[in-house]
Amino acid sequence: MNRTAQASGRIPAQPGPRQARIAGSARQERGVGMQDMNAVVTEEAHAVPVNVSDAVTGPQEPGAVIPGAGPSARPGERATVRLRETGPEEPARYAPEWLELREPADADARAHDLLDPLRIRLANLPGKAGLVIHDLGCGTGSMGRWLAPRLDGAQHWILHDRDPYLLHFAAVASPRSAADGSRVTVETRRGDVARLTPDALRGASLVTASALLDVLTREEIETLAEACTGAGCPALLTLSVAGRVELTPSHPMDAEIAEAFNAHQRRDGLLGPDSVTVACEAFSERGATVRLHPSAWRLGPDESQLTAQWLRGWVGAAVEQRPDLAARAERYLQDRLAACEAGELHAVVHHSDLLALSRPTGSAA
Repeated sequence: MNRTAQASGRIPAQPGPRQARIAGSARQERGVGMQDMNAVVTEEAHAVPVNVSDAVTGPQEPGAVIPGAGPSARPGERATVRLRETGPEEPARYAPEWLELREPADADARAHDLLDPLRIRLANLPGKAGLVIHDLGCGTGSMGRWLAPRLDGAQHWILHDRDPYLLHFAAVASPRSAADGSRVTVETRRGDVARLTPDALRGASLVTASALLDVLTREEIETLAEACTGAGCPALLTLSVAGRVELTPSHPMDAEIAEAFNAHQRRDGLLGPDSVTVACEAFSERGATVRLHPSAWRLGPDESQLTAQWLRGWVGAAVEQRPDLAARAERYLQDRLAACEAGELHAVVHHSDLLALSRPTGSAA
């Protein structure tokens, strides 16, 4: 189990690429190495300041889509998790800038109403040594920054991702303390989260994930449900795409773009907006109690940078699915971006949060 800085009332912000490189260089000068399977959280890393605009306005071409905001080069694969064996390892395609840009909207959207039933379950788990939380496809660790300060008790977070670059961000920007001031520690693991088993979750108190279910197949969701319920481990699975978008003012092409985007989400056997329904069935069939709650992004003039990037990715995926839309979609996108820049566009991007409370077993921590 790795050490963290001493507890502090301030939860550190996520570093951008430049700040994380500085922190990493400082660690290397002291002889502290970054390993694939674990990372040490240091006081210097926690103290790194961050500014979203500094990170997002780096060396990008005008109008470029931040990697991760738009469709990936390989349809059906999310950059932060390797879902299946598909050949040689490729560079990750989620930029920390995109994850950083969306983090405030994610935090505002997550379903607070699911926290009380989760707290009750965690408080009643056998054993009082603290919580062990597995965060699947953790990216830069935004789930831990949101959830750890909202739970009481000592916590050890195990962060899973395929990208060591993102794992580094997650490690250096992890929370220091729980809601009651208890210690929070962290380790990182690279690997394929689609092959989880009950044994892999032995001793786990909770499994979390963000924006993961919609890039899984039915078989992979059933594997996840089997692992969690077999280990008697609750699961909080947030921000799954719901397939509905509301834009104000409306445009005649809104529905057509949304339909093409949803079809893109369902490519190659992935579930896209059907994933939450399938996950509810998979967990319920295995004896878990399932709760759902909406978790929509609500974007206005204050979120114009995120809205613009989301629009480019949303329209880009629609055109990748339906190339015949390209010419009209380009005009549509320019109109929408102009409205966004003028502060006239509002977007509600619907997601769903799912809490699955599995029956406790003797292996639950």
